[in-house]
Amino acid sequence: MSITVEIIICAFLLMGGLFVLLGSFGLLRLPDFYTRLHAPTKATTLGLAGLLIGSMIYFFVAEQRLVVHELLITLFLLITAPVSAHMMAKSALHHRVKMVKHTQGQQLANTARKRQPPPSDGA
Repeated sequence: MSITVEIIICAFLLMGGLFVLLGSFGLLRLPDFYTRLHAPTKATTLGLAGLLIGSMIYFFVAEQRLVVHELLITLFLLITAPVSAHMMAKSALHHRVKMVKHTQGQQLANTARKRQPPPSDGA
């Protein structure tokens, strides 16, 4: 394996690991649910995509075969992570999860909450 390919693989693995690490710190440090939701979503999308692309390149060069399952995992994560984060944020909005005072767009959240009936307590 050439040094150029090894540098490219290392770059993807380091980039992916850095994004996952930063997403973990964001999950711990950010103040409310809505901002905390943003950090792991980006970490999943960018971090795991970087790790999987680096792994794909390695196995393509080392074994001379296309690794399709890692490509499918990457595509699945790129599609589903933002959609699931949007659905969780929308659910939290309708369940009236509190925001921090300095969160931008609170007037939009209040308008959206007024359009929905309050959640029922009983089943």
